[in-house]
Order: sequence, then structure tokens, then C-alpha cells
Amino acid sequence: MADYELLYWSAPFRGQFVRAVLTFAGKSWTEGGDAKISQLMDSPVEDMPVPFMGPPVLIDHKAGVALAEMPAIILYLGETLNLMPETPELRAMTIKIVNDANDVIDEITLNGGDHMWTEKRWRKFMPRLAKWMRIWEDTGRRHGLDKDGGQILGGRTPGIADVITATLWTTMTERFSKIDDLFEETAPMTAALCRRVSALPPLIKLAETARKDYGQAYAGGKVGASMSKILNDRPMQP
Repeated sequence: MADYELLYWSAPFRGQFVRAVLTFAGKSWTEGGDAKISQLMDSPVEDMPVPFMGPPVLIDHKAGVALAEMPAIILYLGETLNLMPETPELRAMTIKIVNDANDVIDEITLNGGDHMWTEKRWRKFMPRLAKWMRIWEDTGRRHGLDKDGGQILGGRTPGIADVITATLWTTMTERFSKIDDLFEETAPMTAALCRRVSALPPLIKLAETARKDYGQAYAGGKVGASMSKILNDRPMQP
């Protein structure tokens, strides 16, 4: 029996952070699929495994725990799998990075599709996205990161903050060439970190599975289509 059940759509986006941490920790999970998620979302709140508005939802069968909201899930996995840093400061910084990542993906999808991407909106948003990238870059710099080594919060080996960082930026830069170009120019140390973390064998396998299962999809619906149209100026990577 798998360790966990993850309820998320057939796309990377917010659920990919949970998949990445589970993979990094060597844990197994099943996914209920789009139909099950839709059914649960249409169910009375009283019938849900945990009251939630939208996925991801993680069910820890052995512990009898169900959680919603990506940052809460990552915190739970970090605490229960002994993946969090030792000091209160670094634990707080880890969750800060998780929440920052959650904010970035909300913004990059224009709050889940409140609007669609246009060239004008992209040009207006670029400075703000570059600032997000500089936030990661300077966080790493303050903790000893450089292009040749180090982690986003220091330490000898990658941790949850590094996995979240790599998942956030690699998932986007692999699919959207304009973001890739901006990232390499604005945050070269973070980009190098993302390549190192993404080269860990479990995360290589996860990325291969994502490409096989989701293709070049990032987010669903019309906003996902507008991202593919506006945020690419060269053919997407195979």
C-alpha cells in the first residue's frame, strides 16, 4: 500500500511541489485523478476528507491525516519526515520560501485566470517577476550560495527549500522560454542550484514522468493556453 494519496489535477503546477517532496523523501503515493477531485469538490463539505476549496489534498493513510493547501502539506511532510532544518530561523525561512513559491504561481497564472496573458500584460509583469527572482538570488547569496555550489539556505545537502526552489523555477523555465531567459539573466546562482537539485536521480525520474503524463502543460484552462502563447518565443523543449 502506498504511503499517501495525493488529490491533484493531471498537471504539474501546485501539485508538483508535493510530488517533488514525496519523491525527494523516497515515499510512495497514489493519485485519485481528475474525476475523483471533481467529485469531492462537488460534495458537501461534511463528506470531504478535509474541508477544502481546491486541491492539492494529501491523505496520510497510516497516520489518519488529511490536509489541504500546498504550504500546509509541505510543512506536514517536512515535520513528519524529519526534513526540516534544525533551527527555528531556518524552519521559518523554509516555510517562507514555500509561501513565496505559492505566491509566484498565483501571480504567473494571473490569480488562477482572472485575466489572460497578453504581450502588454507580460511586459508590465516582467519587472515584478524579476524581483521575485532576485529575492531567491539574494536569499541564496546570504546563505553562501554561488554558481558552483551551496544551497538556498546553506547547509551541506539539499533540503525542502532547495526542492521547492527547483520545482518552482524548473517547471516554469522548461515550458516558457521567456521566463527561462529572464531567470538565467537575473538569478544565475539560483538557476545553477535548480540544475543541481533537478539532477538528483529521484527528481530526474519525477520530471520524466511529468513530461510523459502532462506533456508541456503547466496550468489548465484558458490561462494555461494564454501562457503557452505569450510566454514562449522559441519552440518548447521536447
